[in-house]
Amino acid sequence: MHGTHNDFAVVDERATRIGDYPVMAQRLCEVLDVDGLLAIDEPPPDSDAIATMRIFNADGSEAEMCGNGMRCVGHYLRERGAPDRFTVATKAGPIGVEILERGPAAYRVRVDVGTPQVVDGGREATIETAGKTWTYRSVSLGNPHIVIVVDDVDSIDVERAGAALATHPRFPNGTNVHFVQSVDPHQVRVRHYERGVGITQSCGTGAVASAVATIVAGLAESPVTVHVPGGTLTVEWRPGGSATLAGPSEVISEQTSYI
Repeated sequence: MHGTHNDFAVVDERATRIGDYPVMAQRLCEVLDVDGLLAIDEPPPDSDAIATMRIFNADGSEAEMCGNGMRCVGHYLRERGAPDRFTVATKAGPIGVEILERGPAAYRVRVDVGTPQVVDGGREATIETAGKTWTYRSVSLGNPHIVIVVDDVDSIDVERAGAALATHPRFPNGTNVHFVQSVDPHQVRVRHYERGVGITQSCGTGAVASAVATIVAGLAESPVTVHVPGGTLTVEWRPGGSATLAGPSEVISEQTSYI
């Protein structure tokens, strides 16, 4: 499946057990040329969630949350009998899912990603790497992000700068890196470098973090249309409240086994 061309292998662990997710993620991502593995499992005991989602990156590392992946999982579960609104458990906490539109292969799904944590009140910080001093804001959505506002996202060497920033010693667990260009008060362009993956066509929580950071900076107002290489997402957020992410999800193919 994909969400704005952030591609995933989706495995339903309620039906069969894989076991070694990190190894499976590395193998499937290589064979299928996808960004990560989404594993769907039973919900935790005494939970309102109808399922659990775990996300493993292409290098086998486990992420806390994935906005595009959650829309794909929401799509998958709705096709298999879930209602139009439900909750899914993640390492970042419970995530609300709402199916907005249904088509034969493509859906439009909105997820409530919770209240973004704007680090240091949204104050800017600087860091030196890749031959340059970068100014950024940090936002957490259960997973870490830094957002760098630039004049032109196309002028950035995302591969070089993103790799250096994502693995900088300042971020001992790594971080997702987003370069953001303000278009107008309700539109931004974003390019992503995700920890454990590299350059991706889209990053759902990264789109939310980018919108939040530009709102905090006074460069945007909710709702924010986020243009990423893989498509368009919509983020809604008011300071102090929860944020929502809406966008498409689509089934690419279904197979019994690839390995």
